[in-house]
Amino acid sequence: MIAAIASSWALLLGMALLMIGNGLQGSLLGIRATLEGFPTAATGILMSGYYAGFLAGSIMTPRLVARVGHVRVFAALASLASTAILIQALWVEPVPWTMIRLITGFCYAGLYVIAESWLNAQATNQNRGQLLSVYMVIVLGGAAAGQGLLNVADPSGAALFILVSVLVSLALIPMLLSSGRTPPFETPQPVGILELYRVSPTGVVGYFGVMMANGAYFGMAAVYGREIGLSI
Repeated sequence: MIAAIASSWALLLGMALLMIGNGLQGSLLGIRATLEGFPTAATGILMSGYYAGFLAGSIMTPRLVARVGHVRVFAALASLASTAILIQALWVEPVPWTMIRLITGFCYAGLYVIAESWLNAQATNQNRGQLLSVYMVIVLGGAAAGQGLLNVADPSGAALFILVSVLVSLALIPMLLSSGRTPPFETPQPVGILELYRVSPTGVVGYFGVMMANGAYFGMAAVYGREIGLSI
């Protein structure tokens, strides 16, 4: 187990930095939208853009990795995510934010696909559950830690947007300098929703409901907090 974590340290550190930035970004956008007076419906749509992009990224990333490899795609997506948040700091309007939020979702879906396939290749049947548990603790812990960074600067300014960009950019360093070997890529066998439903109808319906709730919560909880007068 220790050896598996040691061999994956660059990936885990990179994901920790990415998730701190992603956790900060999600709440920051909701709060800033409220401060700018965006209609609640418009804010809901722009926050949903992340998940539309996430869906597209999950489908397209395996094709990109098959063409140019894990490291190049990871670097390209992280660079694009780092740039996207800076554009949002410069162009504060609902429609551009929605399009950029879609791009951000696309990037993060790809980053997750690469990280988890890479981690899965490092694991064995004996330590796979433990290694993925460590990964999930780092991912969710990073997202939680990102919320605390809201107190570093005023959300009405550009500083927090720049901080997100810095964190995402820093995540590239351990990944690109790691001496570990990248895993071989195997084209995944696609599974359709209907096929998955036939295997586990309760799982498909239940997970759809869970993710509707999660999407509303992660996208709009910060907006709700501001609307009822909570401090940053």
